[in-house]
Amino acid sequence: MNDYTAKDLSDNEPEDHEDSDKRAFDEMNSQIQLVLQDMKDKFQTMSDQILSRIDDMGARIDDLEKNISDLMIHAGLETPDK
Repeated sequence: MNDYTAKDLSDNEPEDHEDSDKRAFDEMNSQIQLVLQDMKDKFQTMSDQILSRIDDMGARIDDLEKNISDLMIHAGLETPDK
Protein backbone atom coordinates (compact mmCIF):
# COMPACT_ATOMS: atom_id res chain seq x y z
CA MET A 1 0.00 0.00 0.00
CA ASN A 2 0.95 3.67 -0.31
CA ASP A 3 2.50 5.48 2.59
CA TYR A 4 0.51 8.63 1.74
CA THR A 5 -2.43 9.72 3.81
CA ALA A 6 -5.33 11.85 2.58
CA LYS A 7 -3.73 14.86 4.29
CA ASP A 8 -0.44 14.29 2.42
CA LEU A 9 -2.26 14.25 -0.92
CA SER A 10 -4.35 17.31 -0.13
CA ASP A 11 -1.27 19.25 0.96
CA ASN A 12 0.33 18.71 -2.47
CA GLU A 13 -2.76 19.58 -4.50
CA PRO A 14 -2.71 23.36 -4.00
CA GLU A 15 0.93 23.51 -5.08
CA ASP A 16 0.17 21.35 -8.11
CA HIS A 17 -2.85 23.51 -8.97
CA GLU A 18 -0.83 26.69 -8.46
CA ASP A 19 1.95 25.39 -10.70
CA SER A 20 -0.57 24.21 -13.27
CA ASP A 21 -2.44 27.52 -13.11
CA LYS A 22 0.81 29.47 -13.44
CA ARG A 23 1.91 27.38 -16.42
CA ALA A 24 -1.50 27.81 -18.06
CA PHE A 25 -1.39 31.55 -17.39
CA ASP A 26 2.16 31.83 -18.75
CA GLU A 27 1.23 29.85 -21.86
CA MET A 28 -1.89 31.94 -22.46
CA ASN A 29 0.10 35.12 -21.87
CA SER A 30 2.71 33.99 -24.40
CA GLN A 31 0.03 33.22 -26.98
CA ILE A 32 -1.62 36.59 -26.45
CA GLN A 33 1.73 38.34 -26.81
CA LEU A 34 2.34 36.50 -30.10
CA VAL A 35 -1.08 37.47 -31.43
CA LEU A 36 -0.61 41.09 -30.38
CA GLN A 37 2.85 41.24 -31.98
CA ASP A 38 1.45 39.73 -35.18
CA MET A 39 -1.36 42.30 -35.21
CA LYS A 40 1.15 45.11 -34.58
CA ASP A 41 3.35 43.90 -37.46
CA LYS A 42 0.37 43.66 -39.83
CA PHE A 43 -0.86 47.10 -38.79
CA GLN A 44 2.60 48.59 -39.38
CA THR A 45 2.77 46.97 -42.82
CA MET A 46 -0.65 48.31 -43.75
CA SER A 47 0.25 51.75 -42.43
CA ASP A 48 3.46 51.79 -44.48
CA GLN A 49 1.52 50.73 -47.59
CA ILE A 50 -1.09 53.45 -47.08
CA LEU A 51 1.56 56.14 -46.62
CA SER A 52 3.38 54.95 -49.72
CA ARG A 53 0.17 55.10 -51.76
CA ILE A 54 -0.59 58.60 -50.44
CA ASP A 55 2.90 59.71 -51.52
CA ASP A 56 2.32 58.16 -54.97
CA MET A 57 -1.03 59.94 -55.29
CA GLY A 58 0.60 63.24 -54.31
CA ALA A 59 3.21 62.81 -57.03
CA ARG A 60 0.53 61.95 -59.58
CA ILE A 61 -1.51 65.01 -58.60
CA ASP A 62 1.58 67.20 -58.99
CA ASP A 63 2.19 65.72 -62.47
CA LEU A 64 -1.47 66.22 -63.39
CA GLU A 65 -1.37 69.87 -62.30
CA LYS A 66 1.76 70.43 -64.39
CA ASN A 67 0.20 68.75 -67.44
CA ILE A 68 -2.98 70.82 -67.09
CA SER A 69 -0.90 73.98 -66.79
CA ASP A 70 1.10 73.02 -69.90
CA LEU A 71 -2.12 72.35 -71.84
CA MET A 72 -3.59 75.68 -70.79
CA ILE A 73 -0.40 77.46 -71.89
CA HIS A 74 -0.49 75.69 -75.27
CA ALA A 75 -4.18 76.58 -75.64
CA GLY A 76 -3.35 80.22 -74.96
CA LEU A 77 -5.47 80.41 -71.83
CA GLU A 78 -2.48 81.12 -69.57
CA THR A 79 0.88 82.73 -69.94
CA PRO A 80 4.01 80.83 -68.92
CA ASP A 81 5.32 81.64 -65.44
CA LYS A 82 8.89 82.85 -65.47
